Amino acid sequence: MTPGSPSLVARDAQVIAGVEKLRFFPLAAQSGRDEMLVEPGGRELLDLSASWTASGFGHGNPVIAAAIARAARDAPGASILSGTHPEAVALAEELLELVPSRLPAGERRVYLGHAGTDANDVALRGCRHATGRPGVIAFENGYHGGLGTAQAVSGVHVAAGVPADPGVVLLPYPDAYRPHTGAAATVVADVLARVARELARGTTAAVIVEPLQSDGGVIVPPEGFLAGLRALCDEHGAYLVVDEVKVGLGRTGRTHAFSHDGVIPDVVTLGKALGGGLPLSAAIGPAEVLDAPVASALMTTTGNPISCAAGRAVLEIVRDGAATRNAHERGARLRALLDEYARGSRPGARRVGDVRGRGLAIGVELVLDRASKAPDADLAAKAAYRAWELGAVAYPVRGNVIELTPPLTISADRVDSAVEMLTRAIDDAVAGAVTDEQVAPFQGW
Repeated sequence: MTPGSPSLVARDAQVIAGVEKLRFFPLAAQSGRDEMLVEPGGRELLDLSASWTASGFGHGNPVIAAAIARAARDAPGASILSGTHPEAVALAEELLELVPSRLPAGERRVYLGHAGTDANDVALRGCRHATGRPGVIAFENGYHGGLGTAQAVSGVHVAAGVPADPGVVLLPYPDAYRPHTGAAATVVADVLARVARELARGTTAAVIVEPLQSDGGVIVPPEGFLAGLRALCDEHGAYLVVDEVKVGLGRTGRTHAFSHDGVIPDVVTLGKALGGGLPLSAAIGPAEVLDAPVASALMTTTGNPISCAAGRAVLEIVRDGAATRNAHERGARLRALLDEYARGSRPGARRVGDVRGRGLAIGVELVLDRASKAPDADLAAKAAYRAWELGAVAYPVRGNVIELTPPLTISADRVDSAVEMLTRAIDDAVAGAVTDEQVAPFQGW
């Protein structure tokens, strides 16, 4: 920042609404390239969040930027509300080709939206309309959106006081590190039994689930969980909606995160990285879910040609496969280095309770001590703040878990730098390098 000029953070505080802020430290960026952000004044930051994965293929990706520029020069309007255009139709066709289905060609549709929130909202309302049933099964600590029905079935929001959807039933998400049953070996069977009992009532339209629970603490479900949900939905005539908004399109080291458990969902929702940094989401599912009632999900600029062009460029990158392979390889190294730190004798090592994830979706859980596993949200907040001071951007989720979701294009040397900064940040936070007063202005979740 120019000496004597108002800081960007101070100006932001005066004009940007607090309802849309989730802040953990005074981050202000004026530009970005690949996995790096640049603050006013020129300091570089290694972005280990990728804007909560929305910049999943890097800041200023040249393939995406070129597509956006071409579309902006000759845009055929700004909507698919009352007409259509080639970019929207082509994007929908490409999504239908990319996302597997058990339905024959011609029996699926694509809803194009602005964010994962509206994609999930439309998907759930469509499932209710198609089945005539009011019920939705979702999971504790889940996140499906920040407004409307999607917010009201999100366990994270409901736990924070948002009124739950009248038809939602929230069940435990299987967590091997913190098993709700007391034993990791029994969590999947217990959850599936609860799902089965609820589905047997005959009132459930859909089960909505994240294949890897991100904001709930980067929880990787044990093998068989999604497959069990698939079988139960088939048995009871409910739709299986898999929310891939945050972990799809290569992030887990596979194109689709649900493929780790060998399932094919009825409805898949995408967002964040799909737009390459622009507002874009999609719900891909049966025509009976997404075709009716006509004109029941209207926003003027959904399916606009510029966002659609960005989405098509993203799908080109996904089909190439290099970013997905990079996510698998870099993610394995990132986890290995963090595991090595946790096994060591540095000051913060014993405060790492667990390191988990798939591909480049990794969580570092911080605890008061490993014996009790008591969550240490205070340490996570201070470690994230210290990481920003050292030059890295990473955010806590579920209070005490530092989530790492860098761009899928991150280089090997940047992974090593990330571990150096993050582990030093944990050590420094344990040693008291960050005060309560420093983190107090940043409420986070």
